[in-house]
Amino acid sequence: MAFEEGVSIYLQVARMVEDDILAGRLGAEDPVPSTNAFARHFNINPATVAKGFALLVDEGIIYKRRGLGMFVTPQGREIVRGKRRRTFFETRIPALCAEARALGVEPAQFAAAVRNCMEQNGGEQT
Repeated sequence: MAFEEGVSIYLQVARMVEDDILAGRLGAEDPVPSTNAFARHFNINPATVAKGFALLVDEGIIYKRRGLGMFVTPQGREIVRGKRRRTFFETRIPALCAEARALGVEPAQFAAAVRNCMEQNGGEQT
C-alpha cells in the first residue's frame, strides 16, 4: 500500500483503521493491531502510528486497555459512520453539485443518477 501524497501519514493511518471498522473487519471490542506491528507492516515510524491511534482515541473510536493494547469502542462504528456522513454531506455533495452545474446537468437528471447508483447495490447499507 502506498501512502497518498499531501496527506499526513498519521491521518491516513487513522483512516485505515476507520475503514476496517466501517467494513466490519474490526468490530466492537476487537483488538487493533499494535503500534509496532502496524509500523512494521507499512514500514513507517511507530510514533506516526501512535499519533494516528491517539486521534482515534480522542474521537472515542478506540481505547487503550493497559497492558493489552488498543480496542474498538462499542460505539466506534457509529462514531466513524457519523463522522464520514458529515464529511460526505459537507464536502463531497457540494463538490458533486458544483461539477454537475458546470456540466449543465439538470437537478432531475442528477437526482435520477444518484437514485440509480444507490439502487445498483440493492439499497444495501452497512
